[in-house]
Amino acid sequence: MALYAFVALKYRYPLERMLQAVDRHRAYLRELLAQGKMIASGPFVPREGGALLLRVENESEIQPILDKDPFQIERLVDTTIYRWAPNIGDDGLASLPRKG
Repeated sequence: MALYAFVALKYRYPLERMLQAVDRHRAYLRELLAQGKMIASGPFVPREGGALLLRVENESEIQPILDKDPFQIERLVDTTIYRWAPNIGDDGLASLPRKG
């Protein structure tokens, strides 16, 4: 059974600095999407951070996934991980294809 994690990323630096790493960050997120580990991602409005919705089999997968993100490697964000147990609409999430 899948475990979902909502990951909130709060920028530690002005947007100009974040934009220097955003292409590397997004390339990594595209890899996670292709592997079926991430469902969606995107910036907050206003753009002071962003979020990832991860789908993993085991909670122990979450931190290693995050550790490989260029935003984490360069210590550009503060991260909060919320384990998420959807109950309304969870059938829609479960039906999303797992790539990889």
